[in-house]
Amino acid sequence: MKENKNKNMKIVAGLLFILFSLLFLILLLRITYIQATGKFAGHDLVTKAEERYKSKKTIEAQRGKILDNKGNILVQDNPSYDVIAVLDENMTTNKKKPRHVKDPEKTAIQLAPLLDMDVNDVKQILLKDKKQVEFGKSGQGITNDTKKKIEKLNLPGIGFRVGTKRDYPNGDFASHVLGIVRNDPTTNKPIGISGLEKSLNSNLDKKDGYVISSEDKFGFKLPDKETKIVAPQNGETVRLTLDSKIQFFLETSINKVQKKNNPQKIIGIVSDPKTGKILAMSSRPSSNPNKNDITYYTNDVVSYAYEPGSTMKIFTLASAIEEGVYNGNDTYKSGIYKMGTEKIRDHNKGVGWGQITFEEGVQRSSNVAFALLAKKIKPDKYYQYIQSFGLDQKTKIDLPNEANSTINYKYKRDQISTAFGQGTAITPIQQIQAASAIANKGKMMRPYIIDQIKDEKHKPQVVGTPISENTASETLNILETVVSSKNGTGKPFKLNDYKVAGKTGTAQIFENGRYLSGVGNNIFSFIGFAPANDPELVVYVAIQQPKLQVNETGSVLLSEIFNPTMKNSLKYLSVKPSSDTDKESSDQKESEVKISSYVGKSTKTTIENLKTEGLNVITLGKGKEVTDQFPTSGDKLIKNELILLKTNGEIKMPNLYGWSLRNVMYLANFLDLEFSFEGKGYVVKQSIKPGTFINKKDSLEIELKVNED
Repeated sequence: MKENKNKNMKIVAGLLFILFSLLFLILLLRITYIQATGKFAGHDLVTKAEERYKSKKTIEAQRGKILDNKGNILVQDNPSYDVIAVLDENMTTNKKKPRHVKDPEKTAIQLAPLLDMDVNDVKQILLKDKKQVEFGKSGQGITNDTKKKIEKLNLPGIGFRVGTKRDYPNGDFASHVLGIVRNDPTTNKPIGISGLEKSLNSNLDKKDGYVISSEDKFGFKLPDKETKIVAPQNGETVRLTLDSKIQFFLETSINKVQKKNNPQKIIGIVSDPKTGKILAMSSRPSSNPNKNDITYYTNDVVSYAYEPGSTMKIFTLASAIEEGVYNGNDTYKSGIYKMGTEKIRDHNKGVGWGQITFEEGVQRSSNVAFALLAKKIKPDKYYQYIQSFGLDQKTKIDLPNEANSTINYKYKRDQISTAFGQGTAITPIQQIQAASAIANKGKMMRPYIIDQIKDEKHKPQVVGTPISENTASETLNILETVVSSKNGTGKPFKLNDYKVAGKTGTAQIFENGRYLSGVGNNIFSFIGFAPANDPELVVYVAIQQPKLQVNETGSVLLSEIFNPTMKNSLKYLSVKPSSDTDKESSDQKESEVKISSYVGKSTKTTIENLKTEGLNVITLGKGKEVTDQFPTSGDKLIKNELILLKTNGEIKMPNLYGWSLRNVMYLANFLDLEFSFEGKGYVVKQSIKPGTFINKKDSLEIELKVNED
């Protein structure tokens, strides 16, 4: 019995030995395989080890800046913060120092006003059954100033995710030109969705860099391990032809009319006809791109084709002069022109003004006069002029979504009505291009708005010569009488200091198969050239369906935009007043100061001289010698405008209370400060206290409020 038991134990022991030997052999073979291949269960162990101990940290790049023609920033990336709330109680290891939202109601009451949210909405977010929550658009992209206000509340569980925000320092300022950026939902990368942000996305786009290093589980770098650094690639800087000061003149006057008359649309363009540069461009409706509330993305200057109305008569007149069929002293019977069963009526319901000269017909904007001129030119020839003026094709301006015209020219009525701006749809930018031939001695310039991308400088381009220099000059002379004569429809556009040539237009609106009727249901427009004898600027303005006040006309509204924009722009560009117009008054002359170079000159003497000239001088530093200045030599300032002088030594922040946004922007750019703002109006609060020493790249935030007095 005992022998059998021992025998059985030996058998079991032998079997176990064989089993463990097999297991050991299998394990040995597996280890050998893993060592040889470096793989386990289909995974690369070397890679897994690197992932375990390697840390990859992003180095964020910046999307390219967009500047105006003087280098002022129109668009840039600025630091921003997203607000987050930790709701997971496990994050708190010390009850005395909670790291989660302990009191949702109290937190909501304090946080809601800073995020401009309803208290109950914030509370509902904080009561969600999640470990971490965000606050939607209200909690995204907040400024450093708002972040500091939230931090001062010491709210447990409330933190921030650092990022960048696309910043438009001027707010609603050439907004359709600049466009906007949104984060791509699939890649979470910023991408332009309108304007130049869209068309130049590949140029402005950034590529983040990163650092890869080997770290232990505590985050300390492991010795003798390489660190890989891939530098970030910032987007390219784009410089535009837009001039911020001229843009400001245009925006300001448009805003006044928008507020007073609330039209459906307003369109404004200022161009240099000698080069084709667009110096200002704006349209309504528009929005502040900083607020993420844009609902209308169309740039009507390039994307909206409509009947031009009588501004088209400019090109008909020039064509008739070039063909030799215009004689201003010839007479005709105004009122009605019959074409078989068709009737062309003058704009005063066909009453006309009796037997008048063609020159008076131009001044009065007689449709009959231009119907007769079109007949003299002949339809086929006139269509060639339409083509020569580029009115049948896109201008190819460097802006996205340009629309083309629609030239209705099949029927005889259309051939005649096109000559006075009916039955055909043309974009404002096409009219600006065609008008450059009138202003530029017959040479037509392609409009452009991008001056330079990186090192690539864009140059003016002649795209046609539809008329001769003599024809251009004669056309301007006649158009000047449209503004200056007693019969001229352009009388509201007369300026004291500059002779203006131009043409008004009143177009009907075709909608739902018919033309709209009723007071104000028109598109009113004006193209003006100044100075009339040799135009430096062409300004086009249009207003659609304004709410006209009693005895108010479309031309009067247009003049409220055109006159200050043209006058202020010409003065800003130091264009001499027309020789035979009223000279500038003595106070106007005294108000202008031409800036010289003060670098290297005595600080004390320079300050005294500039104050004597009536300028507001801000001195930065306490050195005895001027080292830098803004504006630079050659610019002109008006009395009480700001001039910045930099000297040697440490620089202190001035008191910005009451400053305009524009002046603070000048200061920030001059001192190379990171800059952001909230509100509108004038400065009431600044993040860097007056008298504080400042350095490059310091962060300056200001708060603006409108003076309600």
